[in-house]
Amino acid sequence: MKPGTLSTFLARGAIWGFIVLELIFFSIAGQFFSVSDNAFLDPANMLLLLKQSAPIGIIAMGMTIIMINGNIDLSVGATFALAAVVLLDSMTWPFMAAMGDWAIPLAWTFALLTGAVLGAINGLIVWKTGVDAFIVTLGSMLGFRGLVFMYNGEQPTSHLNWTLVDFAEAQFLGLHTATWFLLGVTAVIWVVMHRTIHGRNAYAIGDNREAAINAGIRVGPHMMRNFVLIGFLAALSAVVFYSESGSVNPNDGQLYELWVITAVVLGGTKLTGGSGSVISTLGGVIAIQLLRKGLGHIGADTETVNLVIGLILIAVLFLDRQLNVKGKEALRT
Repeated sequence: MKPGTLSTFLARGAIWGFIVLELIFFSIAGQFFSVSDNAFLDPANMLLLLKQSAPIGIIAMGMTIIMINGNIDLSVGATFALAAVVLLDSMTWPFMAAMGDWAIPLAWTFALLTGAVLGAINGLIVWKTGVDAFIVTLGSMLGFRGLVFMYNGEQPTSHLNWTLVDFAEAQFLGLHTATWFLLGVTAVIWVVMHRTIHGRNAYAIGDNREAAINAGIRVGPHMMRNFVLIGFLAALSAVVFYSESGSVNPNDGQLYELWVITAVVLGGTKLTGGSGSVISTLGGVIAIQLLRKGLGHIGADTETVNLVIGLILIAVLFLDRQLNVKGKEALRT
């Protein structure tokens, strides 16, 4: 086995094995400790789990590219909330209200543009200043959240449109609308990463930025496009979720950045960049949702869920580090 092969397999393949173990464990444990009369593997329960995975999952696809690039975006939760506010509030504007249901595509456009613009701001600052993306997006996380509170104070922004609700709750081939959006985004990002020059450049930049520059790759514009993409996907996630919900609180989306990063890391994407898989990220998203739903199924509280997921994340990062160290030692021999 070549050096690094075991690490790659564990990073990209083990997540699906972990999901199988989760399904087995919670199915058995649920027979003894379940607080519900329904079986954990009930088909309706699994379909609902996929639907509930969509808000985090859609954003996680964009975060995968960002992290493969060697960057990170901590502002996605605030972007999610601000796009949701724009979506719902814009439909109450007089000229939009006069348009009836024809205002829906325009409201979606406003929300998606909001996300793309916020992403562009992050990308432009990272590109032009050279400041680490962690610092830039930490600042924008606070700034964008401030905009959410400035928009409508501490009051929720609400507008329930039944056409939107019907669209969000619709099912096709047994899958909810949100699930189809998650699968569609996953497919598109997979094509981008594996069938386009942009995707190949993302891996090259994350693996060795200096070498990428020497190879003629325009690193700054490339990274900015990725920040625009993740901003757009954070807004798309909000559009999908709040089309059904119809009400957004100023604190909505808090900790989304941590859940997203956890899912991406569990899927095997390296924090240092240069390696990662969109399909494995999908596995990471499902694994986290299974843990949250499974632990709730057997009566665990929120604090226990967070503790378990945190410990698993630490274990995965430690294992990945140990395997990388062994791989480097093998290369020297």
